[in-house]
Amino acid sequence: MVTYSAPGKIFLFGEHAVVYGEPAIACAIDLRASVTAQKHSEVVITSKLGKGEGKHQYVSKAIKKMRELTELGGVRIVIDSKIPVGGGLGSSAAVTIATLAALNEEFGAGLNKEEIAGLGYSIEKEVQGAASPTDTYVSTMGGVVLIPAKKRLRNLDCEIVIGDTGKSSSTRGLVQQVRVLKDNHPEIIEPIFSSIGNLAKKCEVLVEKGDCNAVGELMNVNQGLLESLGVGCAELSALVYAARGAGAIGAKLTGAGGGGCMVALADKMYVEGVASAIESAGGTPIKSKITETGVRRE
Repeated sequence: MVTYSAPGKIFLFGEHAVVYGEPAIACAIDLRASVTAQKHSEVVITSKLGKGEGKHQYVSKAIKKMRELTELGGVRIVIDSKIPVGGGLGSSAAVTIATLAALNEEFGAGLNKEEIAGLGYSIEKEVQGAASPTDTYVSTMGGVVLIPAKKRLRNLDCEIVIGDTGKSSSTRGLVQQVRVLKDNHPEIIEPIFSSIGNLAKKCEVLVEKGDCNAVGELMNVNQGLLESLGVGCAELSALVYAARGAGAIGAKLTGAGGGGCMVALADKMYVEGVASAIESAGGTPIKSKITETGVRRE
């Protein structure tokens, strides 16, 4: 029996534009999903969602993929996750990566981290129909990462407060909505993608310098550009402006938008105030930090 955990993630810059080849910056956060794997006479998957393979597509796909690489009969899988589902924080990627890592050791497949990240991406793509390698790569490796270069950046020395709207949205639907907007008005939308990409490029340097104030300022700019693409919503805006009003350095949505979560950077002295403001604005605050640790054995 072996247990592995993997972190969730946030985007600092680059949502939607990354789909069109622009760079993005994402980082692992200290909200983790853990998976225990143990050889068993049959396949049993247990989590808060209940029992059965049908409710756990990512885990079932991970088992199927690992069977192509090693002798894997039955297995008992137990999932425990602290990452909100459907909030744009990479919960499915974290569960997928933790599952692969646990199966890898329990059944002696001999995969390294790069191979686990690649396999996780292929699973997400199969289940979702379309996916970015960002979530699975960051969950595997941890830290702050420039995508698609997979370049590890310095860890920002500031606190993170996540605000969960509690409103679900469809990543696939929002990506398609933005695609239609681009196809209808390419001369307007393509420069917006380019501007979002330029933010990521500029902030690669700022992150390396540890300039949290400048990073936060440009997160606010990124939020405005995402709003112009139509992926904001009233609930996200309320949390973003509440966080800024309470002293956050910067605040923006994270992920596809349309609901889910926003993220704020804050100095330690403002964390409680930002969290309280998010709650007063109707969100669920989650205090977090960037973590250098990706998937790990527990």
